[in-house]
Amino acid sequence: MQLKDKVAVITGAASGIGKAIAIEFAREGAKVCIADLSLEAGQVTAKEITAAGGTAMAVAMNVTDEAQVDAGVAQTVAAYGGLDVMVCNAGIQIISAIVDFKFEDWKRLMAIHADGAFLCTRAAMRAMIAGKRGGSVLFMGSVHSHLASPLKAPYVTAKHGLLGLAKVVAKEGAVHGIRSNVICPGFVRTPLVDKQIPEQARSFGITEAEVIKNVMLKDTVDGEFTTVQDVAQTAVFLSAFPTNALTGQSVTVSHGWHMQ
Repeated sequence: MQLKDKVAVITGAASGIGKAIAIEFAREGAKVCIADLSLEAGQVTAKEITAAGGTAMAVAMNVTDEAQVDAGVAQTVAAYGGLDVMVCNAGIQIISAIVDFKFEDWKRLMAIHADGAFLCTRAAMRAMIAGKRGGSVLFMGSVHSHLASPLKAPYVTAKHGLLGLAKVVAKEGAVHGIRSNVICPGFVRTPLVDKQIPEQARSFGITEAEVIKNVMLKDTVDGEFTTVQDVAQTAVFLSAFPTNALTGQSVTVSHGWHMQ
């Protein structure tokens, strides 16, 4: 029970990586807030966790909406008495060459990944400082926090930016016992990635099988996707780490795609 009685807000937690993190946190004893754009889906996940003996609640949260972010964190603090972990996980992907990329799509993706991370971090740090018990802010980066791929300009830009934000949080948060780190997964077989496979096949003029083998997994050591469980267990480790010895860092979980 590495996170016994810790309180965690996880954005985008109704499905995919966020849901896996929420379930793993609950198994480790945390009280979990499922923060998701879809309150209904978040409530389903929360019920799954409580049915399994964990503690969970759901809040509606559009991470680009300042008022919703602040309200969701406030609801969590009111319900559970504080906040110990914020996992900034919400994200989307839009595939297009730069020359064809619509500015409105660029702004939408950047708002969710970058603005959302800022708003969630600010709300979390305010709550953690007020609670005077420290905390951990985790950002869901990507191998694309370190590398680039074609057709993903705003995603790569935003994921690189999370490294900088985490480092600033580490500097500013240290005096309050607040740590920050970035988890950088390789390709994880989620609905977000499943959607990319046919999109990239069309863009590159290759088959979907070739996208998986020769684009997504070609640089891994074993040709395997990273799993949601791999990422969730990394999130537990970073959230439970007890000191500032591990802060302002990125941890790559990618089957060797990117090695630091």
